[in-house]
Amino acid sequence: MREIVLDTETTGFDPLTGDRLAEIGCIELENHIPTGRNFHRYINPEREMPDAAFRIHGLSTAFLADKPKFAALADDFLAFIGEDPLVIHNAEFDMKFINFELEKAGKRAIPFQRAIDTVKMARTKFPGSPASLDALCKRFNIDNSNRTLHGALLDAQLLADVYLELLGGRQTGLTLASEDAGTADMNFAKRSTTAAGNRQVRPARPNAPTEEELAAHAAFIAKLKDPVWLQ
Repeated sequence: MREIVLDTETTGFDPLTGDRLAEIGCIELENHIPTGRNFHRYINPEREMPDAAFRIHGLSTAFLADKPKFAALADDFLAFIGEDPLVIHNAEFDMKFINFELEKAGKRAIPFQRAIDTVKMARTKFPGSPASLDALCKRFNIDNSNRTLHGALLDAQLLADVYLELLGGRQTGLTLASEDAGTADMNFAKRSTTAAGNRQVRPARPNAPTEEELAAHAAFIAKLKDPVWLQ
């Protein structure tokens, strides 16, 4: 199963009031585990970077000035994410920016149903507890010491670890992590054989009827009227 963990950085909170994407980072998962394939781009937002946003992610107007506009990388982005589910922390925020940029570039919007919102997952699993990415890293003992500033690719990497923990951890199935299937079967057979070899075997119990029991049975049968097994 392929999934894409996705994070963005922006110039503000709402594309409808002029804010734009400034960075996008994606991590590919196979069966919930990162494959090593990433998609990461800085984006020219075509506007000045507000000081409040700069203090969060450190992306300045000057740094982003020579970066590609979203329309120039839209096809590469869509090719990377394919049709697979998108794992996003606070999905509504990121999806509204991505779809705004896609529509502005003449592309189709991504259905919101494709998003897996890890904030909602965390609030369902830990009701009443903080659900920020930092809080979840602390809960699951995930090292986020490098997160002095927000960054789309770094946050996506951390979120991939958090997502796995929200699903139940690295050993979510019933298989033994330390043994492959063949080794597990061999070890089980070995343990069973050893146990059988060490077990004290009891002699068969005598189950033949006594003479008294046979006589009582015959007397009972004699009382039956035309029993079918005697015909």
